[in-house]
Amino acid sequence: MSKWVKLSAVAIGATAIMAATFISSFAETDQPKFDVGQMPSAQEITYWDIDIRPDGKGLPAGQGTAAQGEEIFAGQCARCHGDFGEGLGNFPVLVGGDTKELKNGERPEKTVGSFWPYSPILFDYIRRAMPFGDAQSLTADETYALTAFILSANNIIDEDSVMNAKTLAAVKMPNADGFYFDPKSDVKNTACMKDCTDGPAKITSYARILNVTPDGLAPKEQANNE
Repeated sequence: MSKWVKLSAVAIGATAIMAATFISSFAETDQPKFDVGQMPSAQEITYWDIDIRPDGKGLPAGQGTAAQGEEIFAGQCARCHGDFGEGLGNFPVLVGGDTKELKNGERPEKTVGSFWPYSPILFDYIRRAMPFGDAQSLTADETYALTAFILSANNIIDEDSVMNAKTLAAVKMPNADGFYFDPKSDVKNTACMKDCTDGPAKITSYARILNVTPDGLAPKEQANNE
């Protein structure tokens, strides 16, 4: 082997060792690989870690009653959902419905009282997304109070019941047994990305006919016109 070949081999070997050492030492540090951003603190993570499980795990400390929730509902929720949860315009109905109609009715009213299977997820949704336009502005106590009011309005709990992490998780919803795991696939047709029909595609129905597209003015505009 020539002198230059030997020197080249030594140089390549030394370079490989240095590179491996550099990568290893870099990986062992706590610094971000690209020096972008920083590791979030435990406190910062709590701002995002707000999901509530159906069994109530994740519910925060706090409490509220239906009486307290009624006042909050009137001030921050009734403009969309109505004074009694009946829903205004195209905003969802929160109170009423019948679980029996979910199977037998042609167009059942799916409300918190008739459709929702677990009580803790009501707290989760209110805290996460309500009130409309000002989401995540409610305290834990206010959210418990609103949850209690809606459950009470659906005759699921007594008016004087106090909702907290323990009592809310213990509430059984009327449609708790209406949801179950179905191992069968809900896909009936094979996937198709090209030449899927023999001719032009045909429209068989419209969202407006199915009543899933809002029709008419918003409640505020309706009120102004009246």
